[in-house]
Amino acid sequence: MDNLVGRETEIKILHEALKTTQAELIAIYGRRRVGKTHLIRTVYEKNIAFEFSGTNQIPLAVQLEDFCLTAQKMFGLNTSIPIKIPENWFQAFRLLINLFEAHPTTEKKVIFLDEFPWLDNKKSGFLAAFDHFWNSWASKQKNLVVVICGSAASWMIQNVVRNKGGLHNRITQRIRLEPFSLYETALFFKSMRVNLSHYDILQLYMITGGIPHYLKNIRSGESVAQAVDRLCFTKDGLLFNEFQDLYPALFGKADKHIAVIRCLANKMSGLNRNEILDLCQLKSGGTASKILNELEESNFITGYLPFGKNTKDTIYKLTDEYSLFYLKFMENTKAKGPSTWQTKSNGQSWASWSGLAFENICLKHIPQIKKALGISGVYSEQSMWRYLPKSKETGAQIDLLIDRQDNCINLFELKFYKKEFALDKNDVLLLETKRQVFLEKTNTKKTVFITLISTFGTKVNEHYLQTVQSQLNMNVLFERL
Repeated sequence: MDNLVGRETEIKILHEALKTTQAELIAIYGRRRVGKTHLIRTVYEKNIAFEFSGTNQIPLAVQLEDFCLTAQKMFGLNTSIPIKIPENWFQAFRLLINLFEAHPTTEKKVIFLDEFPWLDNKKSGFLAAFDHFWNSWASKQKNLVVVICGSAASWMIQNVVRNKGGLHNRITQRIRLEPFSLYETALFFKSMRVNLSHYDILQLYMITGGIPHYLKNIRSGESVAQAVDRLCFTKDGLLFNEFQDLYPALFGKADKHIAVIRCLANKMSGLNRNEILDLCQLKSGGTASKILNELEESNFITGYLPFGKNTKDTIYKLTDEYSLFYLKFMENTKAKGPSTWQTKSNGQSWASWSGLAFENICLKHIPQIKKALGISGVYSEQSMWRYLPKSKETGAQIDLLIDRQDNCINLFELKFYKKEFALDKNDVLLLETKRQVFLEKTNTKKTVFITLISTFGTKVNEHYLQTVQSQLNMNVLFERL
């Protein structure tokens, strides 16, 4: 497992499954390109007895034939000798059972079914057949681990994890594979001998997120600008057309999903459910809820509960870094080739956008922020807050606050800056106004601290001393938990 980085919790779960004296059914899901298949193949390299992957929009007969031929190969049978192709998934799983029983072993073996949702084509009967396979045979094999994996996270949850039929409560372990954190991203680059500063890694993270498949294409010796030009602004670049493939591969008819993504990209501060429905012209009901749930479970959008509000007031933000970057800088651009990004990244558009992108990254690294503040052991809840002013009032928006059980609240100001940040009079006025509006409109009796998080830290000048209680720099976001 030398080429696996991070994933410590997930690796432990997979190893423990090999040690139990019962059959294990593990469901692993997460967005496309996040490294699910690589994780399973690497950890279970010596244990996989059968592996099969579904293919999107392939006829049932083709899937069944492929399943049969794969089983022949993996069990060492002569594929030149024709055998009867299964007519349905019940027969296909019976073939698999026969092959396992013909090759008994005392060691624990793994059946790995990848892209599981793509096997369950309309009227294929796959899920019912798998249900029968697990309950009638696999669940009784003490030396068997069955891993089912899928990129359509919402489908996996609705049809497997929360299955109300024969698979109800049958999952023994569930792994939701998240993108890399900044710590894991830095570790990943180190394993690839890519030597970059935290500031450069942060810039790449704003564009690629912590998606391993994207990150592994960064080359040693390249600057950030060179890497982004090659991946995003050249015709054959990995990310040049990724957006067109990303959502249809996960959601099939993805027009409405993409409409929500575009809508949120235009409002990076976030929108509530009713605002999304109105702007995307979606009807309220199950379909809209399903779209939002699918996007959230797949790590494209994130719902944030505003301070003092309930779930119906949830604010949704687009938090997939690549989608944000593509819609802002790549789509419809005429600029291509070398030096494209070097030119764009020196413009005002990047300066304002990068600040919002940095905010999103901070929101994904709350445990690291709490650790740096020394409040990891204090129960707390993070949220956002905004007040829309009425006539002659002053409004305020706070993108991150941490409400602590020790009678304190941290209000955060997040600054992406190319050097040490220095507060001036206007900054102080803005911060004090935010704090005052928050105190007045929430009526909180807790002590309210203002905390600054900036890339290279904040200069402790008279303005800082006047209003700020604590500060952190980007390095805390790279901390291991």
